[in-house]
Amino acid sequence: MGGKQQKQLLRFFDGLDEGRQKALLEYAEFLYERSEKKQLPLTTPKIIPRPDSETVVGAIKRLSASYEMIDKQTMLHELSGLMAQHMLQGRSACEVIDDIESLYHTRYQILLEKQED
Repeated sequence: MGGKQQKQLLRFFDGLDEGRQKALLEYAEFLYERSEKKQLPLTTPKIIPRPDSETVVGAIKRLSASYEMIDKQTMLHELSGLMAQHMLQGRSACEVIDDIESLYHTRYQILLEKQED
């Protein structure tokens, strides 16, 4: 992008209210995250040990911190389904947390495979 386009983009940004500036930045981040030019090395998960008594929400927070390289938005449907199994269908927290851990691990393996391609 040339200097003229950068100045134009900056002028547009400066002309927006704070809320729209934030939205524009979020959209730019969204585009950047999906950019084929972005080839950042995949970090190793920092696995946080599972506490003895953990809630499903606590597990999601723990695993999100452990696997910070995974975009949680891409897993929202699956995570909400597992949460519903626990809250609405009475499935045990332990079983659901096992599945959530497996989901995060699988998504990380997929990222590893994509990086190797």
